[in-house]
Amino acid sequence: MAHGDITHIDIPVGDTQAASRFYGRLFGWDIQEYPGFEGYPMWRAPNGVSGGGLAPRSEDFTAPRSYVEVDSIDDVLAQVTELGGEVRMARTPIDATSWYASFVDPDGNEIGLFEGRTGGEG
Repeated sequence: MAHGDITHIDIPVGDTQAASRFYGRLFGWDIQEYPGFEGYPMWRAPNGVSGGGLAPRSEDFTAPRSYVEVDSIDDVLAQVTELGGEVRMARTPIDATSWYASFVDPDGNEIGLFEGRTGGEG
């Protein structure tokens, strides 16, 4: 994927198993838990391009969050503050080659950022 592509969408849920059954049957999504990500089932749409996770709902996570792939999270977060947004979560490791972060835009929308390798790469 390239800088600016939407790469992942997290959906906040109260019961990951029930949500997995619901979305799997409703949309035909392939939903699986992967080692190291227990309690966070990940889904892949039938087109094989879009995907995301069924993340436990929390006080700070109540609406779906899209993640945009970027070349450098640090560079983008610096621009966010310059442009009037607010950093919600700093660059955080997923694994040895991938990171995520999030920010709130001037209208209050939370957007995630992803840097690193995506499924099928390296």
